[in-house]
Amino acid sequence: MSIGVAIIGGGIFSLTPLEPAVQAASSHLTLKAIYSRSIKSAKALEANVDLYSDDSGSGNTYYDLLLRDDIQAVILALPIPAQPEYVEAALAAGKHVLSEKPIAKDITSAQKLIDYYKSDKVKGGATWGVAENFRFLDSFLFARQEVQKLGRVLGFRVKMFGNVQPGSKYFETAWRKKPEYQGGFLLDGGVHFIAATRLLLGEEATPTALTAFTTLLQEHLPPVDTVNSVWQTKTGISGTFSVSFGTTLSGSEYVIACEKGSVAVEFSKVTVRLGMEKDKKETVKEFKEEGAGVKQEVAAWAKSLSEGTPNPGQAPEQALADLEILEKMLKSGENQGAAQSLKYQL
Repeated sequence: MSIGVAIIGGGIFSLTPLEPAVQAASSHLTLKAIYSRSIKSAKALEANVDLYSDDSGSGNTYYDLLLRDDIQAVILALPIPAQPEYVEAALAAGKHVLSEKPIAKDITSAQKLIDYYKSDKVKGGATWGVAENFRFLDSFLFARQEVQKLGRVLGFRVKMFGNVQPGSKYFETAWRKKPEYQGGFLLDGGVHFIAATRLLLGEEATPTALTAFTTLLQEHLPPVDTVNSVWQTKTGISGTFSVSFGTTLSGSEYVIACEKGSVAVEFSKVTVRLGMEKDKKETVKEFKEEGAGVKQEVAAWAKSLSEGTPNPGQAPEQALADLEILEKMLKSGENQGAAQSLKYQL
């Protein structure tokens, strides 16, 4: 039996790749409706379904959409500060929810949302997952398997560099240009890289503390666009995590050093090295067809709904763990690198 689903949000993420991801999961999902805060953005998806918006008059709001019996689930892709209200309303209406990362604008808001999810205000056993596509990328899943084969983790380095320019599609959204939440692009995009790093490290090398320095390199990317951090794990080893959205450097690299070798992920390419890095005993595997991972995460969510078992990779607690590291890095940066302990890691 196909599950009726609505897309909530008419921005660039809803256009591509979210709507195609829903269509790709048609064995489990049927797109019934689209809501956006304006009818103009709702129409931009060009889908042959019912449209709802705040400016479409009585009977056509988000809350009217939630009254429909043929819609059992919603996917939320809204500005970061707005999402909690929409998540709560959907759960109270008995709709399953998949909401875009980050889970919320800060730890306090995320905890309140999780408490709501666990309360009796949620109707009819509705479930809630947080979408984090990096947790469903084949390259990272393969790399995690290879890390597990190579013994104890000895260290790691992560770097993600880019330069978000005025006029780019991700910059030219009002809520991103003037963020009403901590970290700016570091929160919006940085949780992806944290999620990927946590996946690679696994439970045996869970981060427990960190220090960080942050700065603003480009005036159009407030409040900060760059972080350089050192994480310590529960085994005592440490590693580096560096992200900048405002540098002239470019590229992405995740490297995990283990007792018997190392594993590196660069975009969709995974390099597994045996022994010392300098020995060049390596194999390379590329995942050219994996895309951004959105189709995989939506498919995983759809399958979990059909089977009645939430996907652990989409648990709100996983998203809270990502957010905690981001928030603690920002706090450390605000306090000249003061050490921050972590308590929500899994």
